[in-house]
Formats: sequence, C-alpha cells, structure tokens
Amino acid sequence: MEDLFSQFIILSDQSLYDKNFDHSTIEDLMKLFELESYKSWAAMELEHENEVEQAEESMKEAEDELDSAMESAMEEFRLFQEEMEREAKAELQGLVRIGESAWKMGKSMEKAASIA
Repeated sequence: MEDLFSQFIILSDQSLYDKNFDHSTIEDLMKLFELESYKSWAAMELEHENEVEQAEESMKEAEDELDSAMESAMEEFRLFQEEMEREAKAELQGLVRIGESAWKMGKSMEKAASIA
C-alpha cells in the first residue's frame, strides 16, 4: 500500500508539470488501490473468522472443563450425602437401641414395683 501511495505522489506531481500526462495512469493506479483495499479487507475478514473460531474453541474447552468440575463436585456431594445418611442411620439405630433398652428397663422396674 505504501508503494501505491508513493506512485500516486509521483504521478500527481507529473500531472501538475507534464502537459502531456495521461490521466488514465492515475485511474489504473486507483484500481490498484481498490484491489489492494479488497485484499486487505479479505485478509482482515479471514483473520477475524480465525479469531472467532479460536474463541469458540476456547469457550468449548472452558465449558468442558466446567462440566467436568461440576460432575466431580456432584459426585463428591453424592458420596458425602451417602456417608451422612449412613452415619445418621447408624446414630438412629443406636438411639433406637438405647430407647428399647430404656423401655425394657422401665418395664422391669414397673414389674418390680408391682411385685413389691
């Protein structure tokens, strides 16, 4: 693009000083400017598309990592919940045994009191 600007400056100077200057030369140069700008635009568009694809891939990887972390956390929670349920069940059974023992002792004391 810089070369085209240099050529444009040279041709502009020539057109000012040369009475026989062919103005179609500048028109041809302007067509080259147009082509160069389209090439630049296409290159930028391609670069943009590549960056979008990379961003989408990064997002997909991040989502996969998040899903994996969530699955691990849920599995850990399920294991914790199962352990808590086992402990609660064991504690309940212990309390039931204590209650049954107390009930039996109360019955024994009631019988002893009724005999006495």
